[in-house]
Amino acid sequence: MIQYGTKEYEQMVALRYQMLRKPLGLNFSAQELESDKDHILLGCFDDDVLEGCCMLVQQDPQIVRLRQMAVLQGLQGKGIGRVLMLFAENVARDRRYKKMIMHARNSSTHFFEKLGYHTTGNPFIELTIQHIVMEKDL
Repeated sequence: MIQYGTKEYEQMVALRYQMLRKPLGLNFSAQELESDKDHILLGCFDDDVLEGCCMLVQQDPQIVRLRQMAVLQGLQGKGIGRVLMLFAENVARDRRYKKMIMHARNSSTHFFEKLGYHTTGNPFIELTIQHIVMEKDL
């Protein structure tokens, strides 16, 4: 678990920017980063280097939303995302959430399907990229 405002959090912001925002020509707003303090921040580290991260955002008392999942370039496909997702699900269960949802990029749906997630609804555009809602009962 990552604490907001720490050096680990700064690594998390940098990884999210590098993998998720920079390729789209987007930055984080101060308001977006400020809201991170209200979320569950998770990371996968090798020594002191952040290799993957995600956050959990409460939607209601029973549903949590996975957001901003990123794994370092060159380490994708090595199991880091899977380990991170299993940890995120365990954290969510420990906090008594019953369902995890996400807005998954179309390019990542197969990854989440392997972990038991299924799509709901129709594709939509978010931050210039096609996404679809995926969910899993915990």
